[in-house]
Amino acid sequence: MRLDELNFGDSFTGFYILKNVFLKVTNSGKPYLSCSLADASMMIEAKVWDYAGPIGPAEEGKIAKVQGVMQEFKGAPQIKVERIRIATENDPYDLADLVPVAPIDRDAAYIRLETLVESFEDADYKAVCQALLERHGEKLKKMPAAKSVHHSFVGGLLMHTVYMMETAAFLADLYGGIIDRSLLLSGTLLHDLAKIHEFVVSDIGMVTEYSVKGQLLGHLVMGAQETAEICRGLGTPEEKAVLLQHMLLSHHGQPEFGAAVVPMCAEAEMLNYIDNIDAKMEIYRENLEKTQPGTFSPRIFALEKKIYNHG
Repeated sequence: MRLDELNFGDSFTGFYILKNVFLKVTNSGKPYLSCSLADASMMIEAKVWDYAGPIGPAEEGKIAKVQGVMQEFKGAPQIKVERIRIATENDPYDLADLVPVAPIDRDAAYIRLETLVESFEDADYKAVCQALLERHGEKLKKMPAAKSVHHSFVGGLLMHTVYMMETAAFLADLYGGIIDRSLLLSGTLLHDLAKIHEFVVSDIGMVTEYSVKGQLLGHLVMGAQETAEICRGLGTPEEKAVLLQHMLLSHHGQPEFGAAVVPMCAEAEMLNYIDNIDAKMEIYRENLEKTQPGTFSPRIFALEKKIYNHG
């Protein structure tokens, strides 16, 4: 059964992707498995009580056969798992039912990215972006933008990037006397591209964990490093290379949100806002799909509130 078809109290058996997998211990000392089950429709927290293995964090991103019951915990859905095992090649599941994919035409979206880059007036910024697209374009089409929270599906990074590029192009024209359009769109294209290095992706195209470099450096630093490397190879003027790196290092806005430095030019300031807008709108999109018109959602961790679907 699809997860979005389950009601509280339903018993079910099906195949789902394991995410956020941890082996834990209750206050009374009993082991249990905490995880999330995901299919193409949604992801729901799950618990396997009195369980010490064999499934554990190493099975993150794998497909499991699950027998369980849909329950309610603190106003949110939670699955009580009664039986669980890793799926085999002979199990009758369809991968297309399990892996969530960006709700866009990915080929058309990628062509739109290339068209926007081609529209840059600044030849130096254009050359840097074209070089990085040539290096990472194929992975960009498939890569999720996150492990969870928003755009955590196949093609999510491309969707996030192209929506932000469209927004950046509009705002660059609106604020043409303040914004360097080529710089803003360059920073927008490149801001999350290093997530390709930050994440470990499973065979089915889902993020399973952060890479070693992803944990030690993060995509802001790795993105700035790779951009600097490309700029050196192309002979990009130093100030332009530094501005591009600043865009990447500051796009989270504030240190408490992961920024290495705060935005100190108009383009970096705007990139931070555009990133925040697109991330939050995707969180709304995903949760509104699960919320009946005229009702409130459960509390959404990423927004720190519940939201209302006015229909």
